[in-house]
Amino acid sequence: MPGILEPQVEEYVNALLPRRDAVLREMERYAAKHRVPIVGPACGRLLYQLARLARVRRVFEMGSAIGYSTLWLARAVGPQGIVYYTDSDPANTRRAEASLRRAGVAKRVKFLIGDALEMLAATPGKFDLIFNDVNKPQYPKVLRMALPRLRPGGLFITDNVLWSGRTACPAQRGEASTRAIQQFNRLLYKSPGLFTTILPLRDGFAVAVKES
Repeated sequence: MPGILEPQVEEYVNALLPRRDAVLREMERYAAKHRVPIVGPACGRLLYQLARLARVRRVFEMGSAIGYSTLWLARAVGPQGIVYYTDSDPANTRRAEASLRRAGVAKRVKFLIGDALEMLAATPGKFDLIFNDVNKPQYPKVLRMALPRLRPGGLFITDNVLWSGRTACPAQRGEASTRAIQQFNRLLYKSPGLFTTILPLRDGFAVAVKES
């Protein structure tokens, strides 16, 4: 997915990033070769930073693919924390589990195979952070499901909310994903008890804090 920053600015930002460890670099190479969508290192660092600032210990990740963002989050929650990984593809899950085992954080992750929304409904308790990266037409439904599951002060973070800039323009016929993300963004900012900011990093990151 192309970013929304000016290419020169994005290149500059990415050039500043410290070198990742061997496991993250291997996951980045695999994603690039096989066209697997991942948040990338800049957004991975942001996820880690936000989770650490909020002292997050319990995370539900909706749409985990090969576990790239899962790894950043698992490192952020620490040895006493837990991250719920979700993906409908068993092959993705096996690859993610192997990568996280090499990184030494697999014991902090609960691997769930199936629909992320169904898995959230079936997993009891409140969460400190819910990360949303599922199929885009599901975004409005995710918002309705996720908010009751966040503790006060919890974070609801969503990837791809600028959708390569398409959300800034009227959705064309057949652009169900664009239309759903536009609706989702409006709902985020209008939701009582949420304080939301969209960050124009990579493909757009929405960070919302549950205030009550």
